[in-house]
Amino acid sequence: MEAVMRDAGQGARGRTGVRRSALAIGCTAVALAGVLAAPAGPADAIGGAPHVRGALLHPEKDWMGSSIAAHEGRAGTAPATTGTTAVARTPGFDVSNWQGTIDWPAQYSKGARFAYIKATEGTTYKDPKFDANYTDSYYAGFIRGAYHFARPDSSGGKAQADYFVSHGGGWSKDGQTLPPALDIEYPSGDACYGLGKSAMVSWIKAFIDEVHAKTTRWATIYSTTDWWTRCTGNTPVFAANDPLFVARYASSVGTLPAGWPFYSFWQHADSGTFPGDQDYFNGPVSGLRNLADNT
Repeated sequence: MEAVMRDAGQGARGRTGVRRSALAIGCTAVALAGVLAAPAGPADAIGGAPHVRGALLHPEKDWMGSSIAAHEGRAGTAPATTGTTAVARTPGFDVSNWQGTIDWPAQYSKGARFAYIKATEGTTYKDPKFDANYTDSYYAGFIRGAYHFARPDSSGGKAQADYFVSHGGGWSKDGQTLPPALDIEYPSGDACYGLGKSAMVSWIKAFIDEVHAKTTRWATIYSTTDWWTRCTGNTPVFAANDPLFVARYASSVGTLPAGWPFYSFWQHADSGTFPGDQDYFNGPVSGLRNLADNT
Protein backbone atom coordinates (compact mmCIF):
# COMPACT_ATOMS: atom_id res chain seq x y z
CA MET A 1 0.00 0.00 0.00
CA GLU A 2 2.82 2.42 0.85
CA ALA A 3 4.39 1.89 -2.55
CA VAL A 4 1.11 2.54 -4.29
CA MET A 5 0.56 5.68 -2.24
CA ARG A 6 3.94 7.01 -3.32
CA ASP A 7 3.23 6.08 -6.93
CA ALA A 8 -0.03 7.95 -6.55
CA GLY A 9 1.87 11.20 -6.54
CA GLN A 10 3.58 11.17 -3.13
CA GLY A 11 0.22 11.20 -1.45
CA ALA A 12 -1.76 9.29 1.02
CA ARG A 13 -5.08 11.18 1.68
CA GLY A 14 -8.85 15.89 -0.38
CA ARG A 15 -15.75 23.30 -1.65
CA THR A 16 -17.03 27.05 -3.13
CA GLY A 17 -20.69 27.17 -2.84
CA VAL A 18 -23.40 28.79 -0.88
CA ARG A 19 -23.06 27.80 2.76
CA ARG A 20 -20.79 28.11 5.81
CA SER A 21 -23.03 29.06 8.65
CA ALA A 22 -23.44 26.14 11.02
CA LEU A 23 -22.09 22.85 12.30
CA ALA A 24 -23.78 19.48 12.94
CA ILE A 25 -24.01 15.68 13.06
CA GLY A 26 -25.96 12.26 13.26
CA CYS A 27 -26.53 9.42 15.73
CA THR A 28 -28.05 6.01 16.41
CA ALA A 29 -31.65 5.15 17.24
CA VAL A 30 -30.55 4.04 20.69
CA ALA A 31 -28.83 7.36 21.30
CA LEU A 32 -31.88 9.21 20.06
CA ALA A 33 -34.06 7.44 22.57
CA GLY A 34 -31.95 8.87 25.38
CA VAL A 35 -31.41 12.38 24.07
CA LEU A 36 -33.84 14.08 26.43
CA ALA A 37 -32.21 12.50 29.44
CA ALA A 38 -28.64 12.94 28.22
CA PRO A 39 -26.54 15.47 30.13
CA ALA A 40 -25.23 18.49 28.30
CA GLY A 41 -21.56 18.43 27.40
CA PRO A 42 -18.99 21.21 27.64
CA ALA A 43 -19.87 24.62 26.25
CA ASP A 44 -19.49 24.97 22.50
CA ALA A 45 -16.08 26.39 21.67
CA ILE A 46 -17.65 28.58 18.98
CA GLY A 47 -20.99 29.81 20.21
CA GLY A 48 -21.30 28.73 23.84
CA ALA A 49 -24.13 26.25 23.18
CA PRO A 50 -23.95 22.95 25.06
CA HIS A 51 -23.10 19.83 23.11
CA VAL A 52 -25.70 17.16 23.90
CA ARG A 53 -23.94 13.83 23.85
CA GLY A 54 -25.38 11.57 21.18
CA ALA A 55 -27.94 14.08 19.90
CA LEU A 56 -28.82 14.47 16.23
CA LEU A 57 -28.24 18.21 16.12
CA HIS A 58 -28.15 19.20 12.45
CA PRO A 59 -26.34 16.61 10.30
CA GLU A 60 -27.58 18.27 7.12
CA LYS A 61 -25.26 21.17 8.00
CA ASP A 62 -22.13 19.11 8.66
CA TRP A 63 -19.57 18.76 5.93
CA MET A 64 -15.90 17.99 5.53
CA GLY A 65 -14.31 21.05 7.11
CA SER A 66 -17.49 22.63 8.49
CA SER A 67 -15.73 23.65 11.69
CA ILE A 68 -12.10 24.05 10.63
CA ALA A 69 -12.01 27.80 9.99
CA ALA A 70 -13.87 28.55 13.23
CA HIS A 71 -11.31 26.57 15.24
CA GLU A 72 -8.10 27.14 13.28
CA GLY A 73 -8.79 30.18 11.09
CA ARG A 74 -7.44 30.95 7.64
CA ALA A 75 -3.96 32.16 6.74
CA GLY A 76 -1.95 32.99 3.65
CA THR A 77 -3.00 32.76 0.04
CA ALA A 78 -4.00 29.91 -2.23
CA PRO A 79 -1.12 27.54 -2.95
CA ALA A 80 0.27 27.03 -6.42
CA THR A 81 -0.77 24.03 -8.46
CA THR A 82 2.82 22.75 -8.49
CA GLY A 83 4.50 21.63 -5.29
CA THR A 84 7.97 22.59 -4.16
CA THR A 85 9.26 19.22 -5.37
CA ALA A 86 7.96 19.95 -8.89
CA VAL A 87 5.27 17.29 -8.54
CA ALA A 88 2.03 18.45 -10.11
CA ARG A 89 -1.00 18.80 -7.88
CA THR A 90 -4.41 17.79 -9.19
CA PRO A 91 -7.33 20.12 -8.31
CA GLY A 92 -10.53 18.78 -6.83
CA PHE A 93 -13.16 19.59 -4.22
CA ASP A 94 -15.49 18.06 -1.63
CA VAL A 95 -19.23 18.60 -1.33
CA SER A 96 -22.41 17.74 0.53
CA ASN A 97 -26.08 18.74 0.27
CA TRP A 98 -24.98 22.32 1.07
CA GLN A 99 -24.01 22.88 -2.56
CA GLY A 100 -27.42 21.94 -3.94
CA THR A 101 -27.46 20.71 -7.53
CA ILE A 102 -23.97 20.72 -9.03
CA ASP A 103 -23.18 21.07 -12.73
CA TRP A 104 -20.51 18.39 -12.76
CA PRO A 105 -19.50 18.69 -16.45
CA ALA A 106 -18.96 22.43 -15.90
CA GLN A 107 -16.67 21.77 -12.92
CA TYR A 108 -14.72 19.23 -14.95
CA SER A 109 -14.26 21.78 -17.72
CA LYS A 110 -12.79 24.18 -15.12
CA GLY A 111 -10.08 21.64 -14.32
CA ALA A 112 -11.33 19.67 -11.33
CA ARG A 113 -10.59 15.97 -11.63
CA PHE A 114 -11.71 14.45 -8.31
CA ALA A 115 -14.29 14.94 -5.59
CA TYR A 116 -15.10 13.53 -2.19
CA ILE A 117 -18.84 13.50 -1.53
CA LYS A 118 -20.61 13.26 1.82
CA ALA A 119 -22.56 10.02 2.17
CA THR A 120 -23.45 9.53 5.83
CA GLU A 121 -23.18 10.67 9.43
CA GLY A 122 -23.64 8.60 12.56
CA THR A 123 -25.93 5.62 11.91
CA THR A 124 -29.13 7.41 10.90
CA TYR A 125 -28.29 10.13 8.40
CA LYS A 126 -27.66 9.80 4.67
CA ASP A 127 -26.93 12.99 2.75
CA PRO A 128 -29.93 13.66 0.48
CA LYS A 129 -27.70 14.76 -2.40
CA PHE A 130 -25.30 11.83 -2.19
CA ASP A 131 -26.84 9.55 -4.81
CA ALA A 132 -27.13 12.31 -7.41
CA ASN A 133 -23.65 13.68 -6.72
CA TYR A 134 -22.00 10.27 -6.72
CA THR A 135 -23.61 9.21 -10.00
CA ASP A 136 -23.42 12.53 -11.85
CA SER A 137 -19.77 13.09 -10.97
CA TYR A 138 -18.91 9.63 -12.28
CA TYR A 139 -20.54 10.24 -15.66
CA ALA A 140 -18.84 13.63 -15.90
CA GLY A 141 -15.48 11.85 -15.69
CA PHE A 142 -14.58 12.57 -12.08
CA ILE A 143 -12.57 10.20 -9.92
CA ARG A 144 -14.74 10.40 -6.83
CA GLY A 145 -15.16 8.91 -3.40
CA ALA A 146 -17.61 8.90 -0.52
CA TYR A 147 -16.98 10.16 3.01
CA HIS A 148 -18.55 9.62 6.42
CA PHE A 149 -18.82 12.41 9.00
CA ALA A 150 -17.83 10.71 12.25
CA ARG A 151 -19.85 10.92 15.45
CA PRO A 152 -17.81 9.07 18.08
CA ASP A 153 -20.23 10.30 20.75
CA SER A 154 -23.28 8.61 19.26
CA SER A 155 -22.25 5.02 18.50
CA GLY A 156 -19.24 2.76 17.95
CA GLY A 157 -16.84 2.93 15.05
CA LYS A 158 -17.82 -0.48 13.70
CA ALA A 159 -21.54 0.41 13.68
CA GLN A 160 -20.88 3.67 11.84
CA ALA A 161 -18.62 1.92 9.33
CA ASP A 162 -21.36 -0.62 8.61
CA TYR A 163 -23.90 2.15 8.08
CA PHE A 164 -21.49 4.06 5.83
CA VAL A 165 -20.68 1.09 3.61
CA SER A 166 -24.35 0.10 3.38
CA HIS A 167 -25.47 3.60 2.36
CA GLY A 168 -22.97 4.54 -0.33
CA GLY A 169 -19.53 4.30 1.24
CA GLY A 170 -18.40 1.20 -0.63
CA TRP A 171 -15.70 0.80 -3.25
CA SER A 172 -15.52 -0.48 -6.81
CA LYS A 173 -12.37 -1.36 -8.76
CA ASP A 174 -13.28 0.80 -11.75
CA GLY A 175 -10.47 3.36 -11.80
CA GLN A 176 -12.88 6.13 -10.78
CA THR A 177 -13.65 5.30 -7.15
CA LEU A 178 -11.39 6.62 -4.39
CA PRO A 179 -10.99 4.80 -1.06
CA PRO A 180 -13.88 5.42 1.36
CA ALA A 181 -13.03 8.31 3.68
CA LEU A 182 -13.49 9.01 7.39
CA ASP A 183 -14.05 12.68 8.20
CA ILE A 184 -13.02 13.08 11.84
CA GLU A 185 -12.89 16.68 13.07
CA TYR A 186 -14.29 19.17 15.56
CA PRO A 187 -17.95 18.79 16.50
CA SER A 188 -20.07 21.72 17.65
CA GLY A 189 -19.15 21.07 21.28
CA ASP A 190 -16.36 19.20 23.04
CA ALA A 191 -13.53 18.91 20.51
CA CYS A 192 -12.93 15.23 21.24
CA TYR A 193 -16.57 14.17 21.65
CA GLY A 194 -15.98 13.44 25.31
CA LEU A 195 -13.48 10.64 24.57
CA GLY A 196 -9.97 10.25 25.92
CA LYS A 197 -7.08 9.81 23.50
CA SER A 198 -6.85 6.02 23.73
CA ALA A 199 -10.63 5.67 23.41
CA MET A 200 -10.59 7.87 20.31
CA VAL A 201 -7.83 5.80 18.70
CA SER A 202 -9.83 2.66 19.45
CA TRP A 203 -12.95 4.19 17.88
CA ILE A 204 -11.08 5.14 14.71
CA LYS A 205 -9.45 1.71 14.52
CA ALA A 206 -12.83 -0.01 14.80
CA PHE A 207 -14.15 2.13 11.94
CA ILE A 208 -11.08 1.66 9.72
CA ASP A 209 -10.90 -2.09 10.30
CA GLU A 210 -14.59 -2.60 9.51
CA VAL A 211 -14.41 -0.57 6.30
CA HIS A 212 -11.41 -2.64 5.26
CA ALA A 213 -13.21 -5.87 6.07
CA LYS A 214 -16.25 -4.81 4.01
CA THR A 215 -14.49 -3.16 1.03
CA THR A 216 -10.85 -4.45 1.06
CA ARG A 217 -9.73 -0.79 1.11
CA TRP A 218 -7.93 1.11 3.83
CA ALA A 219 -9.94 4.27 4.34
CA THR A 220 -8.64 7.75 3.72
CA ILE A 221 -8.51 9.74 6.98
CA TYR A 222 -9.51 13.42 6.89
CA SER A 223 -8.52 15.64 9.82
CA THR A 224 -6.26 18.48 10.90
CA THR A 225 -2.92 18.20 12.65
CA ASP A 226 -4.29 20.20 15.58
CA TRP A 227 -7.36 18.00 16.10
CA TRP A 228 -5.36 14.81 15.57
CA THR A 229 -2.80 15.85 18.16
CA ARG A 230 -5.39 17.00 20.67
CA CYS A 231 -7.75 14.04 20.40
CA THR A 232 -5.57 11.04 19.47
CA GLY A 233 -2.30 12.10 21.10
CA ASN A 234 -0.87 12.43 17.57
CA THR A 235 -0.84 8.69 17.07
CA PRO A 236 1.10 7.41 14.05
CA VAL A 237 -0.59 3.98 13.99
CA PHE A 238 -2.75 4.62 10.90
CA ALA A 239 -0.06 6.13 8.70
CA ALA A 240 1.20 2.83 7.24
CA ASN A 241 -2.07 2.01 5.48
CA ASP A 242 -4.49 4.93 5.43
CA PRO A 243 -4.11 7.80 2.95
CA LEU A 244 -4.02 11.21 4.66
CA PHE A 245 -6.46 13.97 3.75
CA VAL A 246 -5.22 16.95 5.76
CA ALA A 247 -7.08 20.23 6.20
CA ARG A 248 -5.20 23.54 6.51
CA TYR A 249 -6.41 26.82 5.05
CA ALA A 250 -3.06 28.39 4.25
CA SER A 251 -0.48 28.72 1.49
CA SER A 252 1.42 25.66 2.74
CA VAL A 253 0.25 22.39 4.20
CA GLY A 254 2.34 22.79 7.37
CA THR A 255 3.25 20.04 9.81
CA LEU A 256 1.49 16.75 9.13
CA PRO A 257 0.11 14.38 11.78
CA ALA A 258 2.68 11.91 13.13
CA GLY A 259 3.71 8.99 10.94
CA TRP A 260 2.63 10.38 7.58
CA PRO A 261 5.67 11.53 5.59
CA PHE A 262 3.38 13.04 2.95
CA TYR A 263 -0.30 13.75 2.34
CA SER A 264 -2.47 12.39 -0.45
CA PHE A 265 -5.14 15.10 -0.27
CA TRP A 266 -5.02 18.66 1.08
CA GLN A 267 -8.09 20.77 1.75
CA HIS A 268 -6.48 24.17 1.36
CA ALA A 269 -9.51 26.52 1.32
CA ASP A 270 -13.20 26.54 2.13
CA SER A 271 -14.18 28.53 -0.96
CA GLY A 272 -12.78 29.15 -4.41
CA THR A 273 -13.16 28.09 -8.03
CA PHE A 274 -15.20 24.97 -7.45
CA PRO A 275 -18.27 24.17 -5.34
CA GLY A 276 -17.54 23.35 -1.71
CA ASP A 277 -14.06 23.11 -0.23
CA GLN A 278 -11.00 23.41 -2.46
CA ASP A 279 -8.68 20.42 -2.49
CA TYR A 280 -5.49 19.11 -4.09
CA PHE A 281 -4.34 15.59 -4.73
CA ASN A 282 -0.59 15.47 -4.18
CA GLY A 283 0.32 14.21 -7.64
CA PRO A 284 -0.80 13.97 -11.26
CA VAL A 285 -4.07 12.49 -12.48
CA SER A 286 -2.29 9.22 -13.28
CA GLY A 287 -1.36 8.87 -9.61
CA LEU A 288 -4.90 9.68 -8.56
CA ARG A 289 -6.17 6.93 -10.84
CA ASN A 290 -3.61 4.51 -9.39
CA LEU A 291 -4.95 5.21 -5.91
CA ALA A 292 -8.51 4.68 -7.13
CA ASP A 293 -7.65 1.43 -8.88
CA ASN A 294 -5.50 -0.16 -6.17
CA THR A 295 -6.78 -3.32 -4.46
